[in-house]
Amino acid sequence: MSLLPLGYLLLRTTKCYTTRHVPVRNLMSKQLVYQQFGDPLCVVQFREAAIPQLGDLEVLVRMLAAPVNPADINTIQGSHPDLPCLPHVPGDEGVGDIMEIGRKVTYVEPGHRVVLSSRQLGSWRYYGIYNETDVHKVPPNIPLAEASMLTVAPVSAYRLLNDFKQQKLCPGQCIVQNGANSAIGQSVIQICKAMGVNTLNIVANHCGYESVKEHLLSIGATKVYTLEEAEELACCGLSFQRPTLALNCIGGRYEDVMLMLLERCGDMVYYGGAYCLPLNQYMRNDVWFHKFLLSNWDQNTTNVEKEFTYKYIQELIVMGKFRAPMYEPVMLKYYDYALRNTCHCEAFSTLNYVFDFTLI
Repeated sequence: MSLLPLGYLLLRTTKCYTTRHVPVRNLMSKQLVYQQFGDPLCVVQFREAAIPQLGDLEVLVRMLAAPVNPADINTIQGSHPDLPCLPHVPGDEGVGDIMEIGRKVTYVEPGHRVVLSSRQLGSWRYYGIYNETDVHKVPPNIPLAEASMLTVAPVSAYRLLNDFKQQKLCPGQCIVQNGANSAIGQSVIQICKAMGVNTLNIVANHCGYESVKEHLLSIGATKVYTLEEAEELACCGLSFQRPTLALNCIGGRYEDVMLMLLERCGDMVYYGGAYCLPLNQYMRNDVWFHKFLLSNWDQNTTNVEKEFTYKYIQELIVMGKFRAPMYEPVMLKYYDYALRNTCHCEAFSTLNYVFDFTLI
Protein backbone atom coordinates (compact mmCIF):
# COMPACT_ATOMS: atom_id res chain seq x y z
CA MET A 1 0.00 0.00 0.00
CA SER A 2 1.44 3.41 -0.94
CA LEU A 3 2.07 6.00 1.71
CA LEU A 4 -0.26 9.02 1.94
CA PRO A 5 1.41 12.38 1.27
CA LEU A 6 2.46 14.38 4.32
CA GLY A 7 0.19 17.34 3.53
CA TYR A 8 -2.83 15.04 3.26
CA LEU A 9 -2.32 13.69 6.77
CA LEU A 10 -1.80 17.15 8.25
CA LEU A 11 -5.30 18.31 7.38
CA ARG A 12 -6.33 16.42 10.50
CA THR A 13 -5.35 17.16 14.06
CA THR A 14 -2.65 15.10 15.72
CA LYS A 15 -5.33 13.38 17.80
CA CYS A 16 -6.16 9.89 16.56
CA TYR A 17 -9.68 10.16 15.24
CA THR A 18 -11.15 7.91 12.55
CA THR A 19 -9.65 8.72 9.14
CA ARG A 20 -10.77 8.19 5.55
CA HIS A 21 -8.35 8.05 2.63
CA VAL A 22 -10.44 9.30 -0.32
CA PRO A 23 -10.81 13.04 -0.90
CA VAL A 24 -14.42 14.08 -1.46
CA ARG A 25 -13.81 17.51 -2.98
CA ASN A 26 -11.34 19.28 -5.21
CA LEU A 27 -10.23 21.66 -2.46
CA MET A 28 -6.73 22.41 -1.23
CA SER A 29 -5.70 24.07 2.03
CA LYS A 30 -2.68 26.30 2.43
CA GLN A 31 -1.11 25.76 5.83
CA LEU A 32 2.03 25.91 7.92
CA VAL A 33 3.72 22.75 9.17
CA TYR A 34 6.88 21.65 10.96
CA GLN A 35 8.47 18.20 11.05
CA GLN A 36 11.02 18.80 13.81
CA PHE A 37 11.34 21.04 16.82
CA GLY A 38 13.67 24.02 16.57
CA ASP A 39 13.93 27.65 15.53
CA PRO A 40 10.50 28.56 14.05
CA LEU A 41 12.19 30.57 11.29
CA CYS A 42 14.03 27.41 10.20
CA VAL A 43 11.59 24.54 10.78
CA VAL A 44 8.18 26.02 9.86
CA GLN A 45 7.23 25.59 6.19
CA PHE A 46 4.37 26.79 3.98
CA ARG A 47 2.54 23.89 2.29
CA GLU A 48 -0.65 22.91 0.47
CA ALA A 49 -2.68 19.79 1.27
CA ALA A 50 -5.74 18.08 -0.19
CA ILE A 51 -8.77 17.97 2.10
CA PRO A 52 -9.76 14.37 2.93
CA GLN A 53 -13.19 12.94 3.59
CA LEU A 54 -14.76 13.71 6.96
CA GLY A 55 -15.16 11.08 9.65
CA ASP A 56 -18.59 10.63 11.22
CA LEU A 57 -17.83 12.94 14.16
CA GLU A 58 -15.65 15.44 12.34
CA VAL A 59 -16.25 18.95 11.02
CA LEU A 60 -14.58 20.98 8.29
CA VAL A 61 -13.77 24.54 9.40
CA ARG A 62 -12.84 27.44 7.14
CA MET A 63 -10.47 29.36 9.39
CA LEU A 64 -10.94 33.14 9.52
CA ALA A 65 -8.28 34.27 12.00
CA ALA A 66 -5.66 32.67 14.24
CA PRO A 67 -3.21 34.46 16.57
CA VAL A 68 0.49 33.80 17.10
CA ASN A 69 0.96 33.19 20.82
CA PRO A 70 4.24 32.86 22.76
CA ALA A 71 3.10 29.34 23.67
CA ASP A 72 2.96 28.49 19.95
CA ILE A 73 6.59 29.58 19.60
CA ASN A 74 7.59 27.55 22.67
CA THR A 75 5.86 24.48 21.24
CA ILE A 76 7.64 24.78 17.88
CA GLN A 77 10.94 25.22 19.73
CA GLY A 78 10.24 22.09 21.77
CA SER A 79 10.39 23.94 25.09
CA HIS A 80 6.68 23.79 25.99
CA PRO A 81 5.77 21.35 28.81
CA ASP A 82 3.21 19.65 26.53
CA LEU A 83 4.47 18.76 23.04
CA PRO A 84 2.55 17.33 20.04
CA CYS A 85 3.43 14.41 17.78
CA LEU A 86 5.26 15.41 14.59
CA PRO A 87 4.68 16.45 11.86
CA HIS A 88 2.31 19.08 13.16
CA VAL A 89 0.34 22.15 12.04
CA PRO A 90 1.03 24.91 14.62
CA GLY A 91 -1.51 27.21 16.22
CA ASP A 92 -3.35 26.76 19.52
CA GLU A 93 -6.43 28.85 18.87
CA GLY A 94 -8.48 30.44 16.14
CA VAL A 95 -11.97 31.18 14.82
CA GLY A 96 -13.70 29.91 11.70
CA ASP A 97 -16.97 28.91 10.06
CA ILE A 98 -18.30 25.36 9.80
CA MET A 99 -18.33 24.32 6.13
CA GLU A 100 -19.30 20.65 6.39
CA ILE A 101 -20.12 18.12 9.12
CA GLY A 102 -19.87 14.35 9.52
CA ARG A 103 -23.06 12.33 9.46
CA LYS A 104 -23.13 11.80 13.26
CA VAL A 105 -22.31 15.38 14.25
CA THR A 106 -25.06 16.99 16.35
CA TYR A 107 -23.43 19.97 18.09
CA VAL A 108 -22.88 22.25 15.08
CA GLU A 109 -24.25 22.82 11.60
CA PRO A 110 -22.77 24.39 8.44
CA GLY A 111 -22.66 28.15 8.86
CA HIS A 112 -22.02 28.13 12.62
CA ARG A 113 -19.04 30.17 13.80
CA VAL A 114 -16.70 28.29 16.14
CA VAL A 115 -13.46 28.63 18.04
CA LEU A 116 -11.04 25.80 18.78
CA SER A 117 -11.53 24.78 22.39
CA SER A 118 -8.64 22.31 22.82
CA ARG A 119 -4.93 22.96 22.54
CA GLN A 120 -2.54 22.05 19.71
CA LEU A 121 -5.22 21.30 17.13
CA GLY A 122 -3.45 23.32 14.43
CA SER A 123 -5.09 26.61 13.45
CA TRP A 124 -2.49 28.12 11.10
CA ARG A 125 -4.25 26.94 7.93
CA TYR A 126 -7.13 27.96 5.71
CA TYR A 127 -9.13 24.74 6.25
CA GLY A 128 -8.96 22.26 9.10
CA ILE A 129 -10.74 19.06 10.09
CA TYR A 130 -11.51 18.72 13.80
CA ASN A 131 -13.61 16.54 16.05
CA GLU A 132 -16.90 18.17 17.02
CA THR A 133 -15.87 18.01 20.69
CA ASP A 134 -12.92 20.30 19.94
CA VAL A 135 -14.94 23.27 18.67
CA HIS A 136 -17.10 25.72 20.58
CA LYS A 137 -19.87 27.84 19.04
CA VAL A 138 -19.57 31.62 19.39
CA PRO A 139 -22.05 34.37 18.48
CA PRO A 140 -21.45 35.94 15.05
CA ASN A 141 -21.54 39.45 16.57
CA ILE A 142 -18.17 38.94 18.31
CA PRO A 143 -15.40 40.60 16.23
CA LEU A 144 -12.97 38.21 14.56
CA ALA A 145 -9.94 39.42 16.52
CA GLU A 146 -11.67 38.93 19.88
CA ALA A 147 -13.06 35.56 18.80
CA SER A 148 -9.70 34.32 17.49
CA MET A 149 -8.02 35.16 20.82
CA LEU A 150 -10.88 34.00 23.04
CA THR A 151 -9.58 30.69 24.37
CA VAL A 152 -5.99 31.38 25.50
CA ALA A 153 -5.20 34.83 26.95
CA PRO A 154 -8.62 35.80 28.42
CA VAL A 155 -9.34 32.24 29.59
CA SER A 156 -5.91 32.06 31.25
CA ALA A 157 -6.49 35.46 32.85
CA TYR A 158 -9.91 34.48 34.19
CA ARG A 159 -8.62 31.20 35.64
CA LEU A 160 -5.55 32.89 37.17
CA LEU A 161 -7.83 35.34 38.95
CA ASN A 162 -10.39 32.81 40.15
CA ASP A 163 -8.74 29.43 40.79
CA PHE A 164 -5.99 30.01 43.33
CA LYS A 165 -7.36 32.01 46.24
CA GLN A 166 -9.09 30.44 49.22
CA GLN A 167 -11.51 33.36 49.21
CA LYS A 168 -12.75 34.85 45.94
CA LEU A 169 -11.49 38.25 44.84
CA CYS A 170 -13.94 40.97 45.79
CA PRO A 171 -14.47 44.50 44.42
CA GLY A 172 -12.01 46.92 45.96
CA GLN A 173 -9.28 44.32 46.47
CA CYS A 174 -5.96 44.46 44.61
CA ILE A 175 -3.71 42.16 42.58
CA VAL A 176 -0.17 42.64 41.24
CA GLN A 177 1.29 41.21 38.03
CA ASN A 178 4.46 41.36 35.97
CA GLY A 179 4.47 41.07 32.19
CA ALA A 180 1.39 43.28 32.32
CA ASN A 181 1.71 44.30 28.68
CA SER A 182 1.45 40.72 27.38
CA ALA A 183 -1.81 39.38 25.95
CA ILE A 184 -2.60 37.67 29.25
CA GLY A 185 -1.57 40.77 31.20
CA GLN A 186 -3.87 42.99 29.14
CA SER A 187 -6.66 40.45 29.66
CA VAL A 188 -6.08 40.42 33.43
CA ILE A 189 -6.38 44.22 33.51
CA GLN A 190 -9.69 44.25 31.64
CA ILE A 191 -11.27 41.40 33.61
CA CYS A 192 -10.19 43.00 36.89
CA LYS A 193 -11.68 46.30 35.76
CA ALA A 194 -15.00 44.53 35.09
CA MET A 195 -14.79 42.85 38.53
CA GLY A 196 -13.98 46.11 40.34
CA VAL A 197 -10.54 44.77 41.35
CA ASN A 198 -7.53 47.10 41.34
CA THR A 199 -4.35 46.15 39.47
CA LEU A 200 -0.69 47.03 40.10
CA ASN A 201 1.10 46.34 36.81
CA ILE A 202 4.87 46.02 36.43
CA VAL A 203 6.59 46.46 33.06
CA ALA A 204 10.14 47.21 31.94
CA ASN A 205 11.45 50.71 31.39
CA HIS A 206 12.31 50.02 27.75
CA CYS A 207 12.10 52.50 24.91
CA GLY A 208 8.41 53.18 24.43
CA TYR A 209 7.50 52.70 28.09
CA GLU A 210 5.30 55.80 28.17
CA SER A 211 3.13 54.54 25.29
CA VAL A 212 2.88 51.12 26.95
CA LYS A 213 1.82 52.76 30.20
CA GLU A 214 -0.72 54.94 28.41
CA HIS A 215 -2.25 51.93 26.68
CA LEU A 216 -2.52 49.86 29.87
CA LEU A 217 -4.14 52.75 31.73
CA SER A 218 -6.59 53.22 28.84
CA ILE A 219 -7.85 49.63 29.18
CA GLY A 220 -8.34 49.85 32.93
CA ALA A 221 -5.02 49.47 34.76
CA THR A 222 -5.05 51.09 38.22
CA LYS A 223 -1.27 51.71 38.41
CA VAL A 224 1.59 50.95 36.03
CA TYR A 225 5.16 50.79 37.36
CA THR A 226 8.61 50.09 35.98
CA LEU A 227 10.57 47.46 37.89
CA GLU A 228 12.60 50.23 39.54
CA GLU A 229 9.49 52.14 40.59
CA ALA A 230 7.94 48.97 42.04
CA GLU A 231 11.12 48.22 43.99
CA GLU A 232 11.13 51.75 45.41
CA LEU A 233 7.48 51.39 46.41
CA ALA A 234 8.20 48.08 48.14
CA CYS A 235 11.29 49.32 49.98
CA CYS A 236 10.08 52.73 51.16
CA GLY A 237 7.36 51.37 53.43
CA LEU A 238 4.81 53.79 52.02
CA SER A 239 1.17 53.32 52.83
CA PHE A 240 -0.62 51.70 49.88
CA GLN A 241 -3.17 48.96 49.26
CA ARG A 242 -1.26 45.68 49.26
CA PRO A 243 -2.32 43.03 46.73
CA THR A 244 -3.58 39.66 47.90
CA LEU A 245 -2.73 37.87 44.63
CA ALA A 246 0.45 38.01 42.50
CA LEU A 247 0.63 36.71 38.91
CA ASN A 248 4.19 35.84 37.91
CA CYS A 249 5.21 35.09 34.31
CA ILE A 250 8.80 36.38 34.37
CA GLY A 251 10.61 35.54 37.61
CA GLY A 252 13.88 37.07 38.80
CA ARG A 253 13.72 40.60 40.23
CA TYR A 254 10.14 40.91 38.97
CA GLU A 255 9.17 38.00 41.19
CA ASP A 256 11.16 39.30 44.16
CA VAL A 257 9.50 42.72 44.14
CA MET A 258 6.01 41.21 43.91
CA LEU A 259 6.77 39.05 46.95
CA MET A 260 7.78 42.21 48.81
CA LEU A 261 4.54 43.94 47.81
CA LEU A 262 2.22 41.01 48.52
CA GLU A 263 -0.10 41.07 51.52
CA ARG A 264 0.43 38.57 54.34
CA CYS A 265 -0.91 35.09 53.56
CA GLY A 266 -1.33 36.06 49.92
CA ASP A 267 -1.08 33.85 46.84
CA MET A 268 1.47 33.81 44.01
CA VAL A 269 0.75 31.98 40.75
CA TYR A 270 3.49 30.97 38.31
CA TYR A 271 2.58 30.68 34.63
CA GLY A 272 4.02 31.18 31.15
CA GLY A 273 7.76 31.79 31.13
CA ALA A 274 7.93 31.38 34.92
CA TYR A 275 6.05 28.06 34.96
CA CYS A 276 9.15 25.91 35.48
CA LEU A 277 11.11 28.30 37.70
CA PRO A 278 11.90 27.18 41.27
CA LEU A 279 9.44 28.55 43.78
CA ASN A 280 10.96 31.42 45.73
CA GLN A 281 9.54 30.32 49.06
CA TYR A 282 12.58 31.31 51.11
CA MET A 283 11.53 34.97 50.90
CA ARG A 284 7.99 34.51 52.20
CA ASN A 285 6.97 31.45 54.19
CA ASP A 286 3.45 32.83 54.68
CA VAL A 287 2.65 32.92 50.95
CA TRP A 288 0.77 30.19 49.07
CA PHE A 289 2.54 29.23 45.81
CA HIS A 290 0.77 27.73 42.79
CA LYS A 291 1.45 26.85 39.13
CA PHE A 292 -0.92 27.21 36.19
CA LEU A 293 -0.75 25.55 32.76
CA LEU A 294 -3.69 26.12 30.43
CA SER A 295 -3.41 22.70 28.80
CA ASN A 296 -3.81 21.08 32.24
CA TRP A 297 -6.96 23.10 32.85
CA ASP A 298 -8.28 22.16 29.39
CA GLN A 299 -7.77 18.46 30.08
CA ASN A 300 -9.09 18.39 33.64
CA THR A 301 -11.99 20.84 33.63
CA THR A 302 -15.61 20.00 32.88
CA ASN A 303 -17.50 21.09 29.80
CA VAL A 304 -19.80 23.08 32.07
CA GLU A 305 -16.86 25.04 33.50
CA LYS A 306 -15.46 25.66 30.02
CA GLU A 307 -18.83 26.89 28.81
CA PHE A 308 -19.16 29.21 31.81
CA THR A 309 -15.69 30.69 31.26
CA TYR A 310 -16.21 31.29 27.53
CA LYS A 311 -19.66 32.78 28.12
CA TYR A 312 -18.34 35.19 30.76
CA ILE A 313 -15.67 36.52 28.39
CA GLN A 314 -18.12 36.70 25.47
CA GLU A 315 -20.49 38.79 27.58
CA LEU A 316 -17.67 41.22 28.44
CA ILE A 317 -16.86 41.54 24.72
CA VAL A 318 -20.48 42.21 23.76
CA MET A 319 -20.80 44.80 26.56
CA GLY A 320 -17.66 46.58 25.33
CA LYS A 321 -15.73 45.76 28.51
CA PHE A 322 -13.15 43.55 26.83
CA ARG A 323 -11.25 44.01 23.59
CA ALA A 324 -8.50 42.01 21.96
CA PRO A 325 -4.92 42.81 22.99
CA MET A 326 -3.18 45.10 20.50
CA TYR A 327 -2.49 43.17 17.31
CA GLU A 328 -1.41 43.40 13.68
CA PRO A 329 -3.19 41.26 11.02
CA VAL A 330 -0.86 39.26 8.75
CA MET A 331 -1.49 37.11 5.67
CA LEU A 332 -0.44 33.48 6.20
CA LYS A 333 2.09 33.60 3.34
CA TYR A 334 3.98 36.28 5.27
CA TYR A 335 4.28 33.96 8.28
CA ASP A 336 8.04 34.58 8.58
CA TYR A 337 7.31 38.24 9.43
CA ALA A 338 4.93 37.30 12.24
CA LEU A 339 7.19 34.55 13.61
CA ARG A 340 10.33 36.69 13.46
CA ASN A 341 8.71 39.60 15.29
CA THR A 342 7.17 37.31 17.90
CA CYS A 343 10.44 35.45 18.53
CA HIS A 344 12.63 38.53 18.58
CA CYS A 345 10.27 41.23 19.81
CA GLU A 346 10.98 43.48 22.74
CA ALA A 347 10.20 41.45 25.86
CA PHE A 348 7.66 44.05 26.86
CA SER A 349 5.96 44.77 23.53
CA THR A 350 2.18 45.13 23.61
CA LEU A 351 1.78 44.06 19.95
CA ASN A 352 0.56 40.60 18.94
CA TYR A 353 0.18 39.10 15.46
CA VAL A 354 -2.92 37.44 14.01
CA PHE A 355 -3.06 35.43 10.79
CA ASP A 356 -6.06 36.89 8.97
CA PHE A 357 -7.37 34.39 6.40
CA THR A 358 -9.86 36.91 5.02
CA LEU A 359 -7.07 39.06 3.56
CA ILE A 360 -6.45 38.61 -0.17
